[in-house]
Amino acid sequence: MSKPKLGEGVVAAKNVKFGKNVTIWNFVVICDGTTIGDESCIGSFCDIGKNVVIGKNCNIQAHATISNGCRIGNNVFIAPNSSLLNDRYPKSSRLSPPTIEDNAVIGGGVTILPGITVGKDAVVAAGSVVTKDVPPRTVVKGIPAKAAMTWNEYKAKQKKYVSKG
Repeated sequence: MSKPKLGEGVVAAKNVKFGKNVTIWNFVVICDGTTIGDESCIGSFCDIGKNVVIGKNCNIQAHATISNGCRIGNNVFIAPNSSLLNDRYPKSSRLSPPTIEDNAVIGGGVTILPGITVGKDAVVAAGSVVTKDVPPRTVVKGIPAKAAMTWNEYKAKQKKYVSKG
């Protein structure tokens, strides 16, 4: 494993594994047994729990909370102030961390409840609370999060938006 680029005030346990070209911004806490894949970036003030696996080329933005045991695939984007929770009935000893599959997009201020899987290429809109699994290539929004549009509709809107820029 490689040495990451670390910002000010980063606290990382001794047995954290970093891939190549990892960037950790300021005041991040990374707990024991966590692995962060190549080319991933963790924003300021994030809290990464124990035994978390973060894939390659992930972007986890500021103030995100990733609870113990979470699994995050490759090319995942998690916007600021999002939380991946692992304890359905705190303070229990039975943890059920979420899984975020490859290429998923998690909007700002999202809460993902314990045991949830967000499927490959899925999109969770900002401010949503995810209480049920999100199938692959599905776009959800709301409290609780529900299907909002097809993945193809989302990609078309994204393309139109980007082309205006």
